[in-house]
Amino acid sequence: MSALSVIWDKYTTGKTGDSPPSQFNLLRWFSLVSLVVIASVAIGLGIISTRFVVTESIERDAMLSSQFIQSIAQAETRHVALPASMTMGELLDARQDGHHPQSMLEARQRARNEFLDHLTMLPDALLANIYGADRVIVWSTNPALVGKDMTGNDDLETAFSSPRQVASSYDEVTGGRSEQKFLRAPRTLFIENYIPLLDDNGNVASVVEIYKEPRDLVQRIQRGFVLIWLATALGGGVIYFGLYWIVRRASGLLAKQQNLLIANETFVALGEMSSAVAHSLRNPLAAIRSSAELARELVEPPVRKNVDDIISQVDRMSKWVRELLISARPLSGDSEVVEPVAVINETLRGFEQQIRHSGIRVEFQAEAAPAVVSHRVLLAQVLNSLFANAIEAMPGGGLLRVELRPDSSGRRLLLAITDTGQGMSRKQETMAFKPYYTTKQGGLGVGLVMVKRIMERFGGKVSLTSREREGTRICLNFKVAGGRG
Repeated sequence: MSALSVIWDKYTTGKTGDSPPSQFNLLRWFSLVSLVVIASVAIGLGIISTRFVVTESIERDAMLSSQFIQSIAQAETRHVALPASMTMGELLDARQDGHHPQSMLEARQRARNEFLDHLTMLPDALLANIYGADRVIVWSTNPALVGKDMTGNDDLETAFSSPRQVASSYDEVTGGRSEQKFLRAPRTLFIENYIPLLDDNGNVASVVEIYKEPRDLVQRIQRGFVLIWLATALGGGVIYFGLYWIVRRASGLLAKQQNLLIANETFVALGEMSSAVAHSLRNPLAAIRSSAELARELVEPPVRKNVDDIISQVDRMSKWVRELLISARPLSGDSEVVEPVAVINETLRGFEQQIRHSGIRVEFQAEAAPAVVSHRVLLAQVLNSLFANAIEAMPGGGLLRVELRPDSSGRRLLLAITDTGQGMSRKQETMAFKPYYTTKQGGLGVGLVMVKRIMERFGGKVSLTSREREGTRICLNFKVAGGRG
């Protein structure tokens, strides 16, 4: 593992190269856990809602059936000449007719028969039974059940002990219940109702048992099931995808902030390293310049020009070292107004000798351009890095074009640097702004990273386009001083 990789791991993860960083994938975990939680809650609510619908529907049907039967019983007793104190509950057991005067027998039978006719014609009825006070079936739509003793039936006992109806629902015929002898087999859900009929003293005199197969009610319940589950699925989906979108955006912002933090830590390391290197170079450069000045006095005039070139380049390197030390320190101000044309011309003059030796032609029209928001020293570093890359990409000569123009709004200034060098592959273009990625032998891979960081520090942008064997174009986008963009 290289030294740069170790430094990178230290500043980006806080760990050494021997301990791989553990990363928490927020989006993946949220998508899985939230899906399980929301699905569980939605299914639970769906089950509770469907059970509530079934229970309420059955109880509602049982209540209406009870009220209907009791209303018929009261109406039929008023249609015949019977004492006002006599109720239908006392008339339904024909075995009690002998305990009443013969003059009332015909009226009792007529009231009872009319009531039983109504029971026979009940819609959706599978079976109707009437129980006497001794729990014996005294009448039934299935004659085979008449006379059977149903003592021990818990629902029947509850009906006799309480003046309210008792309702139960069944999905299929229960083989252990002897009173469920239907004349036709039910096809869907059926309901069993126990309806107590009272005597004049408020005691239960007889009980009417009705089995119904409410097909219309079942169809409505099934439609309700479909609606409930569709609404549950739709609501759960909306909640899930809404939260997923929010967390996805939050995850993206966290990733950007993490990358920004990594970049800041990287530049702290670069600043420390640059400062150390700059301090180390000062003494050797001073020694080289002193030696060159002494040699200049001793050599012949034809050689003196070469010595002057050495002194000039040493002075240039010394200036870069001073600027590097200045840029490595935190800036005292946020930004300053910079004239881009002056900085471009100054930077190009520093590369005149390399441009001439490489046979490179430079195209730059030094026209007036608006001042931009930047920092003069840092902008010079940006241009030094970009011009150096362009010149190195054209060792056999080529064209270096520098274009400077404002955008259509006048709030931004665009600086494009184009070379006709070897260019980059698609992968190299994608990785160009990644820290420590370089295509040069012995390169550090920090040049374009520093360019991007400096541009973003002052509200600017940088973009790169390149094609192999055709060249590379770098576009710097500056904020115009005094503009709002």
